Amino acid sequence: MSRLNRRQALWGLAATGAAAAGNLATATGAVAPAKRIADENAQPGTRDWMLTGARIDPSTKYRCPWIEGYCSHASARAGDTVEFFVSANPVSPFTLDIYRLGYYGGAGGRLMRALGELPGQTQPEPEIGPKRLRNCQWTPAARLTIPSDWTSGVYLGKLTALADGAQSYLIFIVRDDRLADLIVQCSDNTWQAYNRWPSQFALYDDGQAQWYWGGGVQVSYNRPYGKYCQIFDAPLSTGSGEFLLWEFPFAYWLEKHGYDVTYISNRDTHADAAGLRRAKGFLSVGHDEYWSIEMYRNVQAALEAGVSLGFFSGNAICGKIAYDEPSRAFERVGVFGPPGGMRDFTRMKVLLHERPYANELIGAHSTGQVTGGADWICSLPDHWIYAGTGMKSGDSIPGVIGWEWHGDPAPIPGLEIVATGPTQRAPDKPNGGVYTATVYPGPNGAVVFNAATCWWADSLSQPPGYVRPKVYTEPKGPDERLQRITANVLERMIRRA
Repeated sequence: MSRLNRRQALWGLAATGAAAAGNLATATGAVAPAKRIADENAQPGTRDWMLTGARIDPSTKYRCPWIEGYCSHASARAGDTVEFFVSANPVSPFTLDIYRLGYYGGAGGRLMRALGELPGQTQPEPEIGPKRLRNCQWTPAARLTIPSDWTSGVYLGKLTALADGAQSYLIFIVRDDRLADLIVQCSDNTWQAYNRWPSQFALYDDGQAQWYWGGGVQVSYNRPYGKYCQIFDAPLSTGSGEFLLWEFPFAYWLEKHGYDVTYISNRDTHADAAGLRRAKGFLSVGHDEYWSIEMYRNVQAALEAGVSLGFFSGNAICGKIAYDEPSRAFERVGVFGPPGGMRDFTRMKVLLHERPYANELIGAHSTGQVTGGADWICSLPDHWIYAGTGMKSGDSIPGVIGWEWHGDPAPIPGLEIVATGPTQRAPDKPNGGVYTATVYPGPNGAVVFNAATCWWADSLSQPPGYVRPKVYTEPKGPDERLQRITANVLERMIRRA
């Protein structure tokens, strides 16, 4: 039996099982898989997940030393035990409240567990190790075994120092192994690459340059996430990586509409090739820059097995990384693109540029000028992604493209450019770039969509706590046409029309 036929057989069994689960739900409490997200979001929500006491030490620009923490796992299954490592300076008791993020009637979060008042301690700042690694070896402050009824999703732990009310987050993903329509991959490698905790110790810091693009620097998941360090001020990013910036509006919209989704980490894509084939579609969202070669090969194999790919992201699969598992660390070792393809970043010339290139999987990839902004301009109005939008050739959706984008489409049979236009460094000031959003047919009826922007989710929803970016251009928020394009892409993945 071929891989596709095995997969179709699994889905047939899943459909039969879902029908049976529906009949047995009253007697057993089982939930049909396709209803999992809808039923989860019918639970009472709250906005209490949002920080009201966010605070940053100005001497570091990124750190909240009054209360900060990290998790032992980027993702965990039911039955796994997650350890929470927390430091309070000055010493203070603290509370840790765990929330799942979703739609929840517009509230955006649901309280899952209040771990109560916990004793605090000031944990040591790690020494600077080889390759500038900051690898915390803190004492666990609390542990939690993931309950069997917790739905896959992104979970925030809200830390509150009781001495003065300072707050920050820690973040982890609950994953499962069930069949689902869509897998949402969180871009946590990229969150960590730009994490400057405690001060200037991102993948971009070599101790000399403000923005370093070479190799020989490692970053570890064994440390808190500092406040986001780039294009705008985002207080809720303290401890939560970049999820709330680019990915949460997509997840919020998906869960509002009841899509059957499950969530994973970049590290799951790296380590669990078979797990990718349990879905009909794999979604990369937001700023998904850093991949290992294993991630690339595993997603490529999923596509060959009939899994559709949606790159609702920009700058995706750009930097090649290698993991150092004992320290939960990684470093930049190459580029998924041709020599000279990243014209702005000359220091990346020292890195290995070799195939596979990102555009050979995505359809297009990061290329000069790399950064910039543009409107989404329809170039193929009769394409199925535009069904029901009313868009005509040349029609635009303002500000969708930014702040990093994809161009240089690959010569893939059947690839179509569905939107394209010049990028700019400021309104009406072109910077010489040309973005290309693409669609191409994959094996066994799959489809690969490339939105060519980090900012796609801005046009889907505006959840609580969301901050709109503004650099090079400015997205304008929820847009019915872009929402329809997204729905068309996802339905094609799910239904194979």
